[in-house]
Amino acid sequence: MKASLTHRRGISTPLIVVLVVVVVAAGLGVVLAQNNNAGSAQRSSDLFVVERGDFDIVIPASGELTALQQIEVRNRLESRSTIMEIIDEGETVEPGELLLRLDDEEIRNRIKDAEDAFNNAESSLIASEANLAIRRSAAASELDRAQLNLRLSILALDAWREGEDVATREQLASALETAEINFDRLEARLENSVRLHEQEFISYDELERDRIAKIEAQARLRQARRDIEVYEQYTFEQQKAQRSSDVEQAEAELERVQQRHQAEVETARADVASKRHQLESRRERLADLQKQLENTVVRAPAGGLVVYASSMESSRRGSNDPPQVGTDLSRNELVMVLPDTSQMVAAVKINEALSGLVQRGQRARVVSDARPNSPITGEVLSVGVLAESGGWRDPNRRDYTVRILLDGNGADTSLRPSMRCRAEIFIDTVQDALHVPIQSVQRQGRSAHVYVPVRGGFELREVTIGRSSEVYVEILDGLDEGDAVLMRQPTSNELVRERDREQHREVIEQRETVHDEPGDSEARDDQGEEGGVVPQQSAGERPQGQRQHRENRPASGS
Repeated sequence: MKASLTHRRGISTPLIVVLVVVVVAAGLGVVLAQNNNAGSAQRSSDLFVVERGDFDIVIPASGELTALQQIEVRNRLESRSTIMEIIDEGETVEPGELLLRLDDEEIRNRIKDAEDAFNNAESSLIASEANLAIRRSAAASELDRAQLNLRLSILALDAWREGEDVATREQLASALETAEINFDRLEARLENSVRLHEQEFISYDELERDRIAKIEAQARLRQARRDIEVYEQYTFEQQKAQRSSDVEQAEAELERVQQRHQAEVETARADVASKRHQLESRRERLADLQKQLENTVVRAPAGGLVVYASSMESSRRGSNDPPQVGTDLSRNELVMVLPDTSQMVAAVKINEALSGLVQRGQRARVVSDARPNSPITGEVLSVGVLAESGGWRDPNRRDYTVRILLDGNGADTSLRPSMRCRAEIFIDTVQDALHVPIQSVQRQGRSAHVYVPVRGGFELREVTIGRSSEVYVEILDGLDEGDAVLMRQPTSNELVRERDREQHREVIEQRETVHDEPGDSEARDDQGEEGGVVPQQSAGERPQGQRQHRENRPASGS
């Protein structure tokens, strides 16, 4: 039995070793075959044949869709109000359709008070106008009376000057002349009586009577002269002053009447203007309240999509409760917007290093995340004037907002505001140029290199590049049409020269250093290199159209 076991063990051990060797060899063969197949496939898929042709230089950007025009629906009442009826969010409305109804009880009560105030102001205006008419009539009457007194005073002065004064002077002159003649007559008679008395023709008594008559005539003569003197010196001046004073007083009274009634009329007129202003104010207030009453019912001024303001704010400041029946609205509070989805705009962000390349009127292609397979052409509508900060995530970043007007989407009802989108803005077209994929170009300082296949691996070749897009780079020198370039970083084992390995390590170290610098990597990626290079993006971040454009390019090994 022991011998049998020993013989069996001696036979089985070599067989097992052989079997193990065979299995290992077969496994190695399979692995080598798989590695060779994989390496061949990898080399074939990782190579790009240099070709001559055209490619577009575009700036990729991302943002969201907005409506070119939108209508804001706000609480136009002067105070807080309560929603009594509101349309559902997401509804598409037509012009004139009811959007919002607010509580109008308080406004109706205020309208009643305003109507009473308006009626009182109207009555006050009527009374004030009547008072003005009375003032004007009284002023006219007193003015006529004062003017009449003035005319009478002037006539009295003229009558005294042309009549009374002349008559008095003539009367005094006549009296003086009579007194003089009578005195001369009596004086002559007395002299004659003296002679006759001396001759005793007349008695002494008759003589004395003639003497007395002379004395009386002499007294009357003196009185006549004294009357003229008194009239000239006193009476005339007194009567003249009195008559002139009457005229002056009449003139002063006329002026006082004019001034007094002018002031009264102006006061009454100002009161009428004040009452009229109050009436207009009451009328405007009543009209405003009536307009407020109309604002309690809000209808769509144009067609559009109903979007609550709470939905717009929730994406920025957290969740807000949507408006509903019973919700209180403050004055001028935004309730909803009606974006016109028939004409949409893509608002995208570009880095400030590229903002100078974008101009109004440039063509663009926009792809929304909701419809990634349906790109829409558009045109740059505007470029933001001021840059926006990157926020606390990247305070050193500055972006400009570019608005792209989309073409022909009036019938596309699937586009909605705030949808995320990606855009490609066409800056230039490189025509009839050798070009390679941008990921195949390795940069070291100011020089650029590519890896080209040689026998047994790859070697580093310096090239001169020109303009570039986010997909392709123009080759000015260093490659010929039909050459193949590697579209990835080769491993150290794949490099055929030690010098290339050293340069490869320097490129890797330089790239790692660049990525480690805070705040510089993103700006460098956005700005690119000389020759109009635009930012490089990963395949997952590139617009769908560019990924398809790249996939359609031929890629073959040599």
